[in-house]
Amino acid sequence: MEFNENRAARPFAASPFYLMFKLPYRLWKAWRLRSQTRKILQGLSSTQLKDIGLTCEDVRRYR
Repeated sequence: MEFNENRAARPFAASPFYLMFKLPYRLWKAWRLRSQTRKILQGLSSTQLKDIGLTCEDVRRYR
C-alpha cells in the first residue's frame, strides 16, 4: 500500500471555495503581524533600536 492510499481523504483541500478564503486570510494574517511588529518597534528608543541593528528611519519605512 502506497503512502497516498493510506492517508485520510481531504475533500476540501483543492476546492475553489477553500482557496477563495485561504488567500485573503493569509494576507490578513501577514498584514496583522506587520502592524503589530511596527507598533512594537515604534515604542522602542533609539538606543534599543541600535542594539538590534535598526534606526528610527528604518522603523518609519517598515510597511
